[in-house]
Amino acid sequence: MMPKLDGYELTRMLRESHNTLPVLMLTAKQLPEEKKQGFLVGTDDYMTKPVDEEEMVLRIKALLRRAQIVTEHRLSVGNVTLDYDALTVTRGTESEELPPKEFYLLYKLLSYPGKIFTRIQLMDEIWGMDNESADNTVNTHINRLRNRFEGWNEFELVTVRGLGYKAVKKA
Repeated sequence: MMPKLDGYELTRMLRESHNTLPVLMLTAKQLPEEKKQGFLVGTDDYMTKPVDEEEMVLRIKALLRRAQIVTEHRLSVGNVTLDYDALTVTRGTESEELPPKEFYLLYKLLSYPGKIFTRIQLMDEIWGMDNESADNTVNTHINRLRNRFEGWNEFELVTVRGLGYKAVKKA
């Protein structure tokens, strides 16, 4: 336990001051309500003791990678750079401006390579929960992205049968 104030209070104070520093809470507090409290005050990740040091290093690297993506609004995958502010995908001297929904979909998938997202998750995040688009909208946009970046060897958009989609880094 920290002297004078605990990790919950420190994290709450950081978030109230609009500090976006990534926070990994490392604690002996293991109860579900304690973990929930940690996330509610603004913790990005939560680990309990005893700690596997290798796992902790991997989690820190992931937090820093996501923090860099957020602050720069740029994502790099091999030689490919996605610029969130310009909605462009650049490789070498090639640059393509994408329609917003296609760009946001690609950016989301490539921000979490290997993670499977369901169609519903992608619809909710990119089109909004109240959107009345057909449920094949995600499929259509994925197919457009596949056609647009066919032959690019840095990444691939993969269908996970019965679950959804994921991006796989190839380079």
